[in-house]
Amino acid sequence: MTEKENTRLPSSGDIQGSTLAQCVTQSLENYFTELDGHDTADLYQLVLSEVEKPLLETVMKYADGNQSRASAMLGISRSTLRKKLHQHNLA
Repeated sequence: MTEKENTRLPSSGDIQGSTLAQCVTQSLENYFTELDGHDTADLYQLVLSEVEKPLLETVMKYADGNQSRASAMLGISRSTLRKKLHQHNLA
């Protein structure tokens, strides 16, 4: 599977056939449109906080709650995964 194929999201509603990058781009474009010219701050942290929790929830569900399997899927250590699950009140 190529990297581009690996970032394909399952076909569903408005995101049908979209890559993860395309979804992020569209979400950010919508965010800037809603700002209507106003300034923003901490955008990097905002995006990370919006993406990390659903990422962890979805991977943990896919891994049937197995933290070792989930950490391998995410490419992070099990201790880092546990820390992040705790930060997001998922543990």
